[in-house]
Formats: sequence, structure tokens, C-alpha cells
Amino acid sequence: MLRAAGVGTGDEVVVPAYGNAEIAEAVVRAGALPVFADIEPATYCLDPDAVAAVVTPRTAAVIVVHRFGSQADVRRLRDLGSRHGFLVLEQGESEAPYEGMERRRAHAAYLSGRLSGVMTPDGGEGHSYQQYVVRVPGNGRPDRDAFARAVRAKGVNCWVPVKTPVHRLPQFRRDVCLPETERAADETLALPVDASMSRRDLQRVVSACNALGGLLQPAF
Repeated sequence: MLRAAGVGTGDEVVVPAYGNAEIAEAVVRAGALPVFADIEPATYCLDPDAVAAVVTPRTAAVIVVHRFGSQADVRRLRDLGSRHGFLVLEQGESEAPYEGMERRRAHAAYLSGRLSGVMTPDGGEGHSYQQYVVRVPGNGRPDRDAFARAVRAKGVNCWVPVKTPVHRLPQFRRDVCLPETERAADETLALPVDASMSRRDLQRVVSACNALGGLLQPAF
């Protein structure tokens, strides 16, 4: 996609650091330089204001990744691209069939209405809940990783969606300030909302998480 767009040596491409390294690796393979911008805390997608702050005359493109089923603010990014003369390229996540998506949304609504002690997803228009991602702030008490271990011990599968932001990886290490990216990597935890889950499965998730709520300071 980058090569087809004419991106190559001497160009800069703005990418998110919150995610895996494949986007930055693709930029390098095209001969360009990946430039990292911060994310919006609610969507985990590129923040248009953060992108604007790193744009230079060498910026040839921005790669937008729609994360966890939430949509990036593509309209603002395209407006920015029109003003500065760069392309906006999108990468989405594979979608489940409509019935599965609706069941995930229903499961997400159930969890959001009952979970305590964690910050539940903002939701927002069009959110398809590819992953149901909560935040477990440390606040000087048991942190996300300790919380995850305790939840798993109760038989609930959970996982850290992004363990290390790309700008922390040795091959892409940058001295950049990405506070929302860093915070998301330290606090986020994905809980199951698979379409195949039963109400009892969901109740088990709620019970396991809320049993630990007293160990955490209020998230709001």
C-alpha cells in the first residue's frame, strides 16, 4: 500500500506506537522513516492533534489503525492531510459476521453495566468490540498485571492487548513523549466478549473482576 502510494526513501510516515510493530516495519521496508504520534485515550487510535504536532515537510503519509473495534477520527486526519499534502492510509481489523458483532455488543453492554473498579470502554458510535478493553489503573495499589493474574486464577481468560509500545522496542526506540500511549500500555486489559459466551460466562467475568474491586481505588 505504501509503495503503491509512492512512499519511499526520504519520506516520513506517521504511525501509532500503540500496537504491534508490523506497521512501522512496513514503513521501513518501503524505505521511509516511521514517526510516532500519540493516541486518543478513549479510542486508542491516533490523535489528530498529536499527528499535527509531528508533521514536517517530509511527511508523506499517515497510517491510521482502527483499534479494538473503535474508529479513528479519519475526517479530521484527512482534513489535516489536505492542508499539508500527505496521504491518509487506513488499516482496519477484520470484522465478524453481523450476528456475532451484535452479540459482542450486547455482551459488552452487560459488562459495562456491571463491572466496578475498572474503567470500562467508552463505546461510542460504531464500536464493534473486536476486543473489550478495560483499564486497571495502579494508583499505588495492585496494578494491571496483578489484577490479570488474580482474574485468571478465577478461571477467566484475559490478556494484555499491547505489552510494549513500538517506540520502546530496541529497533524503533525513539526519545519521544507519548503519555497516552505509555499509560494505555501500562493499564489496559482485554476481557472476553466472544459471541459464543453464555450469560453464565459473563457473570463469571463480572464476579471475578468485582471481587478485586476493593483492592483498587475508584477509576473515575
